[in-house]
Amino acid sequence: MDPVSFPPSSVPCPSSAPGLPSMPGPFSVPSSSATSTAAAAPTSTTVAGEPPRWVVRLARLAALAPLPSGLWRIVAALGVPVGFTGDEAMATVTFGSGFSLYMIALTLFAEGLGLLTLGLVQRWGQVVPHWIPLLGGRRVPTAVAVVPAGLGATVLTGFGVLGALGWNAPDAMGHPDAPDGVAYGVMTACYLPLLAWGPLLAVVTGHYWLRRRRARRAHQVRWSR
Repeated sequence: MDPVSFPPSSVPCPSSAPGLPSMPGPFSVPSSSATSTAAAAPTSTTVAGEPPRWVVRLARLAALAPLPSGLWRIVAALGVPVGFTGDEAMATVTFGSGFSLYMIALTLFAEGLGLLTLGLVQRWGQVVPHWIPLLGGRRVPTAVAVVPAGLGATVLTGFGVLGALGWNAPDAMGHPDAPDGVAYGVMTACYLPLLAWGPLLAVVTGHYWLRRRRARRAHQVRWSR
């Protein structure tokens, strides 16, 4: 008896039969939709969108707030007379001395802290830059940015208020050896922006926290559907 043969098209394949789901095999390739879904899997934190322009402007002003007083200290550290007389350390400072190096280091430190404010309105304040070893590409937890910035804003605001109230005290600018006239006006103008440093940092920090919070809530709502 001859074996019964069937045309190739008459025997449906389980994976291609109409109405039947395809059977996954060990060499099956995931579809593009599955790949995109996996790539869009939820994460523990999200990156907030761009801040408004007014917040960016405030952040820039906060970063520049310590600059005028820093430049004044640099000039004084170079040995340029800034109005102090008598036995005041500022009256006898010479470039290269321990006191002059301290003023330069203080200026660089203060301006470095000021520039960190820009991270609250830029991407590197939410995601660690890739060129940083071990941590590059990881998201910055909100508390890691908000807590130090909030404490800094509180301290700076407090020091600013105390400094303004005691600016002309007898042991400060009211001292006989302190600058007067033009030198007094220049020093006062250079230190005046420090009054705004703390409040500016507080506003930018609060908006950073609010943006991260909104982004996290939107992320959770989107993935709960």
